[in-house]
Amino acid sequence: MRLPVPDEPSPLPDFCSLPVLFTLLLTGALAATVVWLAAGDHRDVSGYSVGILFVSWLALAIVVVLCLLRPWLQRLPGHLPYLAAWLLVMPVVGVASWVAHGLDGALRMGLVGDGAATFVRDNVLIAALLGAAILRYFYVAAQWRLRLAAVTRAQVEALQARIRPHFLFNSMNTVAALIPLDPVAAERTVEDLAELFRAALGQHEQGDGTLGEELALLDRYLAIEQLRLGERLCVERELDALPQDFPLPRLLLQPLVENAVHHGIQPLREGGVVSLRGVREGDAIAIEIANPLPPSPARGGNGHGLDSVRRRVAFRYGPRAVVRAGPQGGRYVVSLRLPLPDKEGGDARADRR
Repeated sequence: MRLPVPDEPSPLPDFCSLPVLFTLLLTGALAATVVWLAAGDHRDVSGYSVGILFVSWLALAIVVVLCLLRPWLQRLPGHLPYLAAWLLVMPVVGVASWVAHGLDGALRMGLVGDGAATFVRDNVLIAALLGAAILRYFYVAAQWRLRLAAVTRAQVEALQARIRPHFLFNSMNTVAALIPLDPVAAERTVEDLAELFRAALGQHEQGDGTLGEELALLDRYLAIEQLRLGERLCVERELDALPQDFPLPRLLLQPLVENAVHHGIQPLREGGVVSLRGVREGDAIAIEIANPLPPSPARGGNGHGLDSVRRRVAFRYGPRAVVRAGPQGGRYVVSLRLPLPDKEGGDARADRR
């Protein structure tokens, strides 16, 4: 079975990105500075400035070449993409050094005292050493991200497994109570439970569902609770403004609604209202689940359900997603703000669908 997790990191970094260009520029500038400082009393500020300009030009040329050839490099197996990228750096540096030496001679600037062959050779050797170090850094960073993703997958699996037993026991108790009272309602409840458990047990291999599917599952869950609690449970829905095809992890909202019923309605003799509201706010959707606060906290509440929702939301949508919970005006309110997918102007994590 498989969770909706990020794809494995590419074997190569995105050479077209600004962080890679910045890394190469910084490394080249540091190398030029070290060479300049090693000159001792023969330091030349103008030569240092030209050297910084030269390494910046080299970094830009290397990034352009590797960016253009990255699709081809990615087709290579194993560690060959890194080896091929390293081998490409040296001819780029060699050609650029030869051109720079020629320009220095043509303009009679006298900045390069060595012959062309020596100048090109030294620059290629320096580029080979620095290139190997930088590519090694990129490889280690990719492996670290892969291990971090594996740890996160394990945590999410544990959190999802912790949700299911709690929901299972409550649901089976509801069915048991319905059988002697209303067999038809009990049969309908079993059908609702079948759909809920199909979503719970099949989420690993099915990936994300949609908001519309999640709301349909909530209707089934609330129908079961309505039979158990009767008129004590009132539900207010204002969710029509939300995009029904919004990608949502399965059974993300159900634990929150279950908490609202268990901790907000069940302890009250007179019952109360569970409100579900949702709106679209710019590049995100906002969902609010609220329930009345009982005079004393219900027993058995340890925050696992809310904590698991927080972590699943953070894993699926990234840092722009927000989950808030707390009392507000005599009611307990849980608010979720989830970024819309890229195609709609947000930056929800497409790699986690």
